[in-house]
Amino acid sequence: MEERILKLSNIVKKYGDVEALKGISFDVGAGEFLTLLGPSGCGKTTTIRLIAGLEELDGGSIILNGEDITEKEPNERAVNTVFQNYALFPHMNVAENIGYGLKLKKMDKVAIREKVAAALKTVQLEGYEKRRISQLSGGQKQRVAVARAIVNEPAILLLDEPLGALDLKLRRQMQRELKALQKELHITFVYITHDQEEARYLSDRIIVMNAGQIEQMGPTEEIFERPATDFVRDFIEESRLVMP
Repeated sequence: MEERILKLSNIVKKYGDVEALKGISFDVGAGEFLTLLGPSGCGKTTTIRLIAGLEELDGGSIILNGEDITEKEPNERAVNTVFQNYALFPHMNVAENIGYGLKLKKMDKVAIREKVAAALKTVQLEGYEKRRISQLSGGQKQRVAVARAIVNEPAILLLDEPLGALDLKLRRQMQRELKALQKELHITFVYITHDQEEARYLSDRIIVMNAGQIEQMGPTEEIFERPATDFVRDFIEESRLVMP
């Protein structure tokens, strides 16, 4: 059995009177590609924001590599996040964007250059170091965002619908590249999508969420072939009806 490096226990999150997460629990294996799947508003993004330390819990705990990180600041957690809008700095070039986190850690300039060069090679953007963000295509921006995340060598990479802004053809291409990249780097991915086809292609395991709760979790094919609840069955059937 693979090592479990992340464990969420009885996670509760409230926004006023609204309980966004209702005591969910799950763990993540080392090197696993885990996808949180579900409709908008089900609690997917709230979950990874809590893992990243961008929100405070109202109950429960988060354990990473055996350490309780529930109260730790975002910069004290060995995780990085890639958002749908990429959150790149327009006034910085590609290399500056990728090396920004390393600069904050006061790493030696030579070491930063070496790490940035390696990250660019990994995402197939060698030679783009001095390009402005405004000069990049959507797919290239996505690769820069991934490079900026992996250059910090996180234990876990959190991805919040990172392909949602891309057109269908580019989205399919980037799905293949993300899957290959994850296997090459052996980084644990926690991925968010509402796209069932994308989840089925990318994931080792899927957690289906609904209204702040977990409906079903298990290996990808089990979710699609043996849905455990009416919600999961309807959600999967609906996706099959709208797939091209």
